[in-house]
Amino acid sequence: MRFGLVLFTSDRGITPAAAAAAGERLGFDSFYVPEHTHIPVKREAAHPQTGDSSLPDDRYSRTLDPWVSLAAASAVTNRIALGTAVAIPVEHDPITLAKTIASLDHLSGGRVVLGVGFGWNVDELVDHGVPPARRRTMLREYLDAMRALWSQEQAEFSGEFVEFGPSWAWPKPAGGRHIPTLVGAAGTDKNFAWIVRSADGWITTPGEQDIESRVVRLQQLWRDGGRDGSPYIVVLDFKPDAEKLARWEEMGVSEVVYGMPDRSEPEVLAYLERLAVKLTDRLAVADS
Repeated sequence: MRFGLVLFTSDRGITPAAAAAAGERLGFDSFYVPEHTHIPVKREAAHPQTGDSSLPDDRYSRTLDPWVSLAAASAVTNRIALGTAVAIPVEHDPITLAKTIASLDHLSGGRVVLGVGFGWNVDELVDHGVPPARRRTMLREYLDAMRALWSQEQAEFSGEFVEFGPSWAWPKPAGGRHIPTLVGAAGTDKNFAWIVRSADGWITTPGEQDIESRVVRLQQLWRDGGRDGSPYIVVLDFKPDAEKLARWEEMGVSEVVYGMPDRSEPEVLAYLERLAVKLTDRLAVADS
């Protein structure tokens, strides 16, 4: 089982580069950042945690671009995986986004993990011209179109939301790899069915309840759906507990990720040092 970090980026506090470099030095396996392009002031969408239009954190309106953040992190690291938790692909042009992601994967030596979301903030989606009732179908098309650009020498795609004729697009992901795609969403059968059909795994939500039963359910649906292997499962955790971690590992959880506080660089680095001590003997050996 791997261990990672997620930084809710903003224009204050520790930078993504400093956070990722520290994580790699301490032996963590992955580094994730979120995405919000903007937050409309006049809003109706309910936040999953607050249950209404209020936001639990002002960083939602201060979030850095995820791909710029991960590119900065890539430049100062060599081993740690670079992911989004989560990106919102439907808020972008899929051809341009495919180029951005493939470029990062190429330059980082094949370290990108694409965590995506359907988009709970429909007010934000509407400003991008996304029909809220069709956002799941739109996301599926975007992923399929980007995969065509990443894998085919002359890529083409025809769908409801994306269409392009035979095209050349380089770079491809490093070494011809398949970029892992994970979905961050509540652990419902509806979301799991989507994952089984169109993704490689699941990222739990911060407030996910009864994680263990949901892991078992996703694994069952994965097998029933005829998928090979096992889904890649990332659990967002808050405080390491040896018994719980051992149980999750035995169940087939792939990775456990811990958030960083919204503090200054010295404070965040001190937190990471304490977290690493709690995970002693479980972290990878950092590159020298």
